[in-house]
Amino acid sequence: MDFSTASSQAIIEALCQRLDEIRLSRNISQAELAAEAGVSRSTLTRLADGKPISLDSFLRIMQALNLADHLAALLPDPAVRPVERVRLDGAERRRASGKRAAPTEWKWGDEGSGQ
Repeated sequence: MDFSTASSQAIIEALCQRLDEIRLSRNISQAELAAEAGVSRSTLTRLADGKPISLDSFLRIMQALNLADHLAALLPDPAVRPVERVRLDGAERRRASGKRAAPTEWKWGDEGSGQ
């Protein structure tokens, strides 16, 4: 599956299916995994059906299946590039800067109009 072009629903279904396949490959029942993860059995039924579950439940299930070390691969490291760190005097970025308006095109005769 190409996650960059897939819909969010298709991604949810693929991730849920993969987690359920891992559960089955380890011969763990839904009731056993539910107890280990601290979620309801109906949550695991929703997972098996490819329906959305909460992020908390998703993380609990991954931890119960000993897959927590794979979570770091979901998002890239947001470390600030060295050039940006110098520009920020060693400080970490705390907020995103707003988009700057593109400068308007200058034309001859505009110098007296105050623009």
